[in-house]
Amino acid sequence: MKSFQCTCGNALFFESSRCLACGLDVGYEPMLGLIRRIDKNYRLCGNGQRYAACNWLVPASTGEAFCVSCRLNRTIPDLSNALNRQHWSLMEAAKRRLLHTLIGFHLSLPTLAEDPLNGLAFDIVSTRLDPAATMGHLSGVITVSLEEADDTWRQINRQQLGEASRTLLGHFRHESGHYLWYRCLSRLDWDHPWRMAFREVFGNEALPYAEGLSRHYQYGPPANWQQNYISAYSASHPWEDWAETWAHYLQMVDGIETCEHLGIRSGDAAPAFVADPLPSGLQPSSTQDDAGFHALLQHWIGLATMLNEISRSFGAPFLYPYVISPAVARKLRLAHHFASVWR
Repeated sequence: MKSFQCTCGNALFFESSRCLACGLDVGYEPMLGLIRRIDKNYRLCGNGQRYAACNWLVPASTGEAFCVSCRLNRTIPDLSNALNRQHWSLMEAAKRRLLHTLIGFHLSLPTLAEDPLNGLAFDIVSTRLDPAATMGHLSGVITVSLEEADDTWRQINRQQLGEASRTLLGHFRHESGHYLWYRCLSRLDWDHPWRMAFREVFGNEALPYAEGLSRHYQYGPPANWQQNYISAYSASHPWEDWAETWAHYLQMVDGIETCEHLGIRSGDAAPAFVADPLPSGLQPSSTQDDAGFHALLQHWIGLATMLNEISRSFGAPFLYPYVISPAVARKLRLAHHFASVWR
């Protein structure tokens, strides 16, 4: 995430809606990637005006009431309930961070109503009130449980599922991986280079999905899963391996951008191993793309190590409790390639 500054010189942040120094009303313009003042050219998103739940801006020249993030909502909780409004606001904040990264990749993000084939929609629902609702992605719709915004609820789930980390933003990043698989890969021919590259790196996606999940929840991951997967859940099926890897790739990109804009530099770190190259059908025309990924990987390993040590010095758990093995690095390499070619 970038750093921002008010015209008065005061620091602003991604979630800022007002400068605390000069009192100027501001908002985030997602297409320009800027925090700017609210004037005759822009108005605050309708969810910001009514619920103080969004600081993104809408061009005054359009007839839209909501920003590009809130327009993607298909279902939201009952906002007459104060606790629902609080949890929903946290959900929306996490979703906007995901969309910031995807927009930075120049991905178009049409609503499902605008583009039934490739569009995106979000259902934010209470799985406590509707036990039939489950978190996940289906045909362009990402469903997230409102209760995940409750810290206690989320941590109980994390412990019960044996997860190293569980965050709202992590959920959105993971499900965006499923959405992009559906949009960019699922309808391609079986022998398309992208599908073949995916299969070479992540495994055969035609394996029975339900059986893979059932086996994972009954028996857990294989004993040596850390050598090949970024998380235990990744080992359940190639689709989940991809979604977990994609989520971690987004964490790398966003984390590096944030640290760079805050002036945080990693110290001297042992050189990262060189990940295996892309599958032959996807080789870049030069070594520049490989070099860019290796620099990104090296930078992230150094930053993650430093941030973990800082977290431990406060008596807190690791901020990034994961290990990037050579096999995982190869998967991240493919995610990096797809991020550069999907538009």
